[in-house]
Amino acid sequence: MILLKFERREIILIAGLFLFMIGLIPFMAPVYAVIIVILMYFGIKLYVGKKRQSISADIGEGICMECGSKIVNKMCSNCDCSKD
Repeated sequence: MILLKFERREIILIAGLFLFMIGLIPFMAPVYAVIIVILMYFGIKLYVGKKRQSISADIGEGICMECGSKIVNKMCSNCDCSKD
């Protein structure tokens, strides 16, 4: 499940999309510019949510400080195997 919660850095996203909307208004009706910007906002939010979910799935429980691989069951797959 992807959560679309509001974060502080979204103020920058909203400001940038607002300026993009102002730039679109001379070329099309304001209603279409607003619709495009709203679709862009939710598209960016969904993309970032899926990317964040993918990264957290790749990391798992954490990252090994020695080799940088994923830690599973509190053991590094590379370092712990080589010690045995």
